[in-house]
Order: sequence, then structure tokens, then C-alpha cells
Amino acid sequence: MKPLAFILLFITTMSTTPIFNFTTDANISNWRIVDDVVMGGRSNGNFALNKDGHGVFKGKVSLENNGGFSSLRYNTETIALKKNTKVCIKLKGDGKNYQFRIKANKNERYSYITTFKTSGKWETITINLKDLYPAFRGRTLDYPNFDKTTIEELAFLIGNKKAESFELLIDAIVLE
Repeated sequence: MKPLAFILLFITTMSTTPIFNFTTDANISNWRIVDDVVMGGRSNGNFALNKDGHGVFKGKVSLENNGGFSSLRYNTETIALKKNTKVCIKLKGDGKNYQFRIKANKNERYSYITTFKTSGKWETITINLKDLYPAFRGRTLDYPNFDKTTIEELAFLIGNKKAESFELLIDAIVLE
């Protein structure tokens, strides 16, 4: 069961916009895995709901064949940011670093990204949208940080330049 205080926090805060709330009956058909196999790598990520209704992104990152990443992407209807300036994600990681990525337009080739470290406990990660920087295939681009008015895709990526198993549980993602 999800902590009632967390759910009430987002319901009672007028300036929040839910992006996705994971439950046992959530429709996760718009979530997809993209691994380094698209470039010949051998990493293997999976995504499913667990019995508690959390999204579980887990697998193994391999460095074979110049690989090294696994990602989970969510294509959403266009979300207007209005006055929202932050993304808040309730999650439980495995102590590893992950990237959070967004696209204002899902057809853009580059994403706006930041890295966060997980603690191994349930926590809420707060990301200021203006701090997300543009990158493509691991290279920072010479464009301004995120200053768009919409979001059409978000993603989680693990790629720490080492072979490793990973597991990230996601409970809720909201705009604030």
C-alpha cells in the first residue's frame, strides 16, 4: 500500500500535475525499453508492475560490443507545463546513478538530461526543469538548458560505464 501522506501531498497541492501514478492496474503499454542492442550491444532491461503496483525497471548492463546502457521510455500525450518548474519522482533505487531525461517533442533526436543517485530507500527526487541540459548520444550539446513549454517523452537510463545489474522501482511522477 502506498503511503497515504505522499498521495495526499500531491492531491492537495494545487500546482501539481500528475504524469504517471503506478498502481496494480496501471496501463503501462506506453512504456518501452530501449537498450544498447539498437547499436549492437548486449544489455537487457525489463519493465513490469510488481504485486504492490510499482513500476520495476531492472536488468543487466553489458559493455560487450561497445554497449553500456539500458533505458525505459514513456511516450505521453503532450503535457503543457503551465507554471510547473519541477519534476518530482517517488522511487526506490539500488544505490546506483541513473539519468532522468525528457523531450519537449518526441521527434527530437536529443534529450534534456540530469543524473541522480539513488539511496536504496524510498525517496522523492526533485528535478528543476531549468537544470536539464541537452545531450545526444552521451555528448552535451551547445543549446540552452530546458526552456520548453511541453513534455512528450520522459525516460530513465542507466549507463555508468560498467557491467552491472540494476533495479529501479517507480511509484509516482508529478510536475510541480
